[in-house]
Amino acid sequence: MKSAASFPTAIIKVFLAAGLVFAITPAGAAFGQSTPPPAGVTGDTGTSTDLYIMMGSDFVRPGLVPKANYNIGIGHTFGFMKKDPFGDELTFAYTYEDGGSGFWHSQFGSHTESFGVMKNFGLPKTKVVTGYTWIQGGISTFTGNLKLQNHFYNGESLGAVVHFNNFNSIWIQETFNKIISVPWYTTTSIGFTRSW
Repeated sequence: MKSAASFPTAIIKVFLAAGLVFAITPAGAAFGQSTPPPAGVTGDTGTSTDLYIMMGSDFVRPGLVPKANYNIGIGHTFGFMKKDPFGDELTFAYTYEDGGSGFWHSQFGSHTESFGVMKNFGLPKTKVVTGYTWIQGGISTFTGNLKLQNHFYNGESLGAVVHFNNFNSIWIQETFNKIISVPWYTTTSIGFTRSW
């Protein structure tokens, strides 16, 4: 049986390997497509898919205790949802957060699977930077105790996307998180996104 400490190491290796693959893949060769618009800037009938990897730090209230936060997910933008006030992109994400006394990892962790809806929007006078709001709901499982504990998770994010080209971007976001049995906390994250 593997130790609990090997799990975060495996997650970090997956994040780094996926980031390396996306970084070295030529942008013009992605799935044989010509140049689609960047993530969040699709036409009224256009769609796009985003694979994102984010790392950040939670600041748990009270006390502003920093904790590691790793997130990987996929989202798909639907052109017919462009006029929807809540969002045009449906997402699924997995998040690991340290729940113990350390920063990177401890025996106590929070594993969250969440579904969300994201609203992408342009900013005036720039096409390089766009913005988004993101509402998520899911289940958080707390590990490290004698019994697993499952609780409802809710998160609301506000973020910006810096587009390098039609396929690669960096996301920067601030998220307000609430789990029923845990004080509210915020997460500041930065991540890499590959779009096609």
